[in-house]
Amino acid sequence: MSTGMTRDWSALPSANSLWEATAEPARAFPVLSGESQADVVVIGAGYTGLSAAHHIAKSGLSPIVLEANRPGWGASGRNGGVITAKFRLSFREIDAVHGRAMARRMYEIAHESTDIVEELVSEFGISSAALTRAGQVKAAHNETTLRAAIDEANWMTREMGDVEVRILDKRGVREETGSDIFVGGVLNPGSGGIHPLNYLRGLADGVARRGVPIFQESPVLRLMREQGGIVAETPRGAVRAKQAIIATNSYSDLTTATAQMQRTLIPFRSAIIATDKLPRNLAGKLMPTGRTYTETKRMMRWFRMVDNRVIFGGRGAFGKQDSEAAFDALRKAMVGIFPDLTEVPLAYKWSGLVAMTLDSVPHIGRLDDRTLFSMGYNGAGVAMSSLMGRYLAAFVRGETPDVGLLDARRMKAIPFYPLREPAVRMVAGWYQFLDAIGQ
Repeated sequence: MSTGMTRDWSALPSANSLWEATAEPARAFPVLSGESQADVVVIGAGYTGLSAAHHIAKSGLSPIVLEANRPGWGASGRNGGVITAKFRLSFREIDAVHGRAMARRMYEIAHESTDIVEELVSEFGISSAALTRAGQVKAAHNETTLRAAIDEANWMTREMGDVEVRILDKRGVREETGSDIFVGGVLNPGSGGIHPLNYLRGLADGVARRGVPIFQESPVLRLMREQGGIVAETPRGAVRAKQAIIATNSYSDLTTATAQMQRTLIPFRSAIIATDKLPRNLAGKLMPTGRTYTETKRMMRWFRMVDNRVIFGGRGAFGKQDSEAAFDALRKAMVGIFPDLTEVPLAYKWSGLVAMTLDSVPHIGRLDDRTLFSMGYNGAGVAMSSLMGRYLAAFVRGETPDVGLLDARRMKAIPFYPLREPAVRMVAGWYQFLDAIGQ
């Protein structure tokens, strides 16, 4: 086993987030020491890894979960807690390129993903997750984007049978948001919000209570094939298993054992701010329906109300650390939408990495006959990663589930990989310019 590791994994910084401040106490898991045996070793204790372990165990097989830090330290504890039945690639785009059958299959997968979150919350009794399914409003910032959103909604109703989608005029969006800057929008039912860290900790606790070993501060330093199986080595121990699952998403480069997965992903830092608690009269005025909201700009912002606080997030924070410039830009955008928040202090600022892919959809499947993976959620991972755990268990059992465009064989490596960060900066800067001039 490896013993030369000097990095203090427990010292990696946590997010200064609203979720950390309001989460249920974290269950303490042991550090892996010595050798263990399992049918499947799962690398990563986020939504993907824990859901996979749960569904593998329900199949009668024995999983072991290894986490480099603590469950929920990565994207599963740093996101905005928005649950949506969608991909970054629209169903209409899928239909145009891949045909109606594929569009319908992807539509089914997307809605299955939101449903499984509700199933897992119910199965494990995670009341602290505060799951809601009130829907999401896409708010248009000009007439051009409103027409596009309405056209898309009409297509979804006509071609996908999505009869519950509703078109809102300017007054309707004002009543929804409390903001007067939008010209209209579209309400999509079925979406919702959740306390993402409580959801994660509830999953971890529930999976552990059902007998699945979870080890924290146990990074996998080497993943090696051996006759009949695979070995995952950590600083103090090793797991021998028949199969391995890599569920590390944008944090795959924490060790060299999973770093190969980064070459298929474009990491994009997502920044989030949360206000102090608002006075009751102001809290009742903004976002009174409890839905989640997005806007139609290219550098999309999203917002929601949680416990009388406005949470506001978006893409555009660059680099490997939190960015004050990104937080300042978010606050400016938030006040532009909600002028009443001008004098309201911020209580929390945090960020995390989103894993983008070249084709704008996640991928799941086999790297080889012993190693599986699922990642690349493109900013919509709370629901989709929960679902992918179920599909990973099916792959482990030797099944070939229909995952549509998510098939691992469709995954493409990032060309000119060392240039990915300046390329992301350039594209994002162009999008920000177009948004600024109203295009």
